[in-house]
Amino acid sequence: MSSLALSVLDLVPVRTGQTSAQAVGASLGLVQRADDLGYRRYWFAEHHNMPAVASTAPPVLIAAAAARTQRIRVGSGGVMLPNHAPLIVAEQFAALEAIAPGRIDLGIGRAPGSDPVITQLLRASGTAGEVERFPDHVQDIALMLQSSGATVQFTSGGSYTVHATPAAAGAPAVWLLGSSDYSAQLAASLGLPYVFANHFSGQGLDRALSLYRSGYRPSEAHPEPRTFLTANVVAAPTAEEADDRALPQLRMTARLRLNRPLVPLETVEQARDALAAAPDPQEEQIHAAAKANWFVGDAAAVRASLAAFAERHGVDEIMISPVAGSFAAEDPTVTPGRTQTLELLAH
Repeated sequence: MSSLALSVLDLVPVRTGQTSAQAVGASLGLVQRADDLGYRRYWFAEHHNMPAVASTAPPVLIAAAAARTQRIRVGSGGVMLPNHAPLIVAEQFAALEAIAPGRIDLGIGRAPGSDPVITQLLRASGTAGEVERFPDHVQDIALMLQSSGATVQFTSGGSYTVHATPAAAGAPAVWLLGSSDYSAQLAASLGLPYVFANHFSGQGLDRALSLYRSGYRPSEAHPEPRTFLTANVVAAPTAEEADDRALPQLRMTARLRLNRPLVPLETVEQARDALAAAPDPQEEQIHAAAKANWFVGDAAAVRASLAAFAERHGVDEIMISPVAGSFAAEDPTVTPGRTQTLELLAH
């Protein structure tokens, strides 16, 4: 690979005619290939109740990925903390660190990762972290992961020490994720590494990085600010094939933006046929706007564009979300378009 480090963000896409088991199996095969190719890290997202996304439980997927890989760092991109009790998150990731010492990343986000109904179901137990206490909970998790643990102070004057695991020999790397001024400023104030979720839309990128870097308060673990960016990427032998493989995810993006019913990810043929049968100027406008922020093309063009993007924003790592769709005839137990993207960019 070039001096630009590449990593992978995986939502475990589920396409038409594919089961969850097949989609998860395809992603686990992809993380093994990423490990072989020398990618730096591989993160699983957290989303809920979406027909086209099977990454509902990052810790489970991380454990499976860690067991199938040797070198690559595996983690969450991210755990949506308001959905979970901080102690549970700390315990899960301490266990993952014990399974794969020195290879675990805990990426933490503040968004719910789903619609309001699912958000209420996730928080129905009353133990989930409130959004308002998000900064406190991030710090609590970081402390509980350390061998010294976190100390709870009681109003009565007593105290109680909490450890995520009995005898930690190491701790996961904690990253803060976001796409807003809030997340950038919080990461800076806590002295944490920060990832800007550029794959969402890219809006506010320059301002967020400026706020993070200018406001950074050095911490013992991270004396200097550290950041990288995410990006939607499709690489193929030809630009024409790349455009085809990008179409199913572009259509899914339009569905989300237009608040239309969600469906499993279409095949390339389904997406092309649907557009041909019922052209939609509003949808096509969304496609064009989204694609302007994506990296789609042949391998040489995508590599050059990613390198220029990284240089422009002063980062040495890009986390690619390989959004290449599948053709109808392709085996649902594997993910040829996404595998091809990783292979082409690694050489």
